[in-house]
Amino acid sequence: MQLLDGKYVSEKIKKEIAVDAGKILATRGRKPHLVAVLVGHDGGSETYVASKMRNCEAVGFKSSLVRYEDDVTEEELLIKVAELNADEDIDGIIVQLPLPKHIDPEKVTEKIDHRKDVDGFHPINLGRMQRNLPSFIPATPYGITMMLKEYKIETSGKHCVVVGRSNIVGSPMSILMARNTYPGNCTVTVCHSRTPDIKKFTLDADILIVAIGKKNFITADMVKDGVVVIDVGMNRETSTLTKSGYKLWGDVDFEGVSQKSSWITPVPGGVGLMTIIGLLKNTLASANKEVYP
Repeated sequence: MQLLDGKYVSEKIKKEIAVDAGKILATRGRKPHLVAVLVGHDGGSETYVASKMRNCEAVGFKSSLVRYEDDVTEEELLIKVAELNADEDIDGIIVQLPLPKHIDPEKVTEKIDHRKDVDGFHPINLGRMQRNLPSFIPATPYGITMMLKEYKIETSGKHCVVVGRSNIVGSPMSILMARNTYPGNCTVTVCHSRTPDIKKFTLDADILIVAIGKKNFITADMVKDGVVVIDVGMNRETSTLTKSGYKLWGDVDFEGVSQKSSWITPVPGGVGLMTIIGLLKNTLASANKEVYP
């Protein structure tokens, strides 16, 4: 078993991003600018947004945070997004999910200018990605592809099983792994909560990508020897053993599955760190007008 080390890869790529951001500052007198919109005080969202802001500063980006209480109206939020769209100083906009129940996340996502949609969730970006056209790729799948490249994981002709079909991870990941590119050229199976006998499919996986949101869902008896395992799970549980007061668990039983895998991501220290890299890379590409000139 060898680790797909998100900390190592993310630090390496952050240095490259910092160099490129420095060039933008030197030539254009401005920094790439990411704006995050945070509604309410969800603990996970607070943590994720704070991490994104810190990482922006670390690579020489400008970062701004727009905060609202839980009672903000959908109309107010949509008006703010329109304002951010119109601000030429802003390269990337993210609205942290989840949102309160009275706000439709699809409406908010579609309101973001697709040219500033560095989360890669806008239907235009998802459609262009499916056609293998330049687009902003959803940050988590993008981060996973960078990790696979860094470790030169062979994907062509492999059977990739994706467990989970969310619009944020599972669905776009399945498209990326099937595309005629690298990483890609896999035969892809998508499993989800309605799939009977998921084990039948996971046992046949050469590459297993798990994003189902259930602690230790994949166990050693569900994988074959030599499998490459990407664990997207971020399951938070309160804990008296950690400084933060909570502990993160993956969707994969690391202790058991790592005994059979050739490569595996840890949690924490794996995909989560690469998600932020995907976001930073998209913001940099937006600042450079690489995707939408």
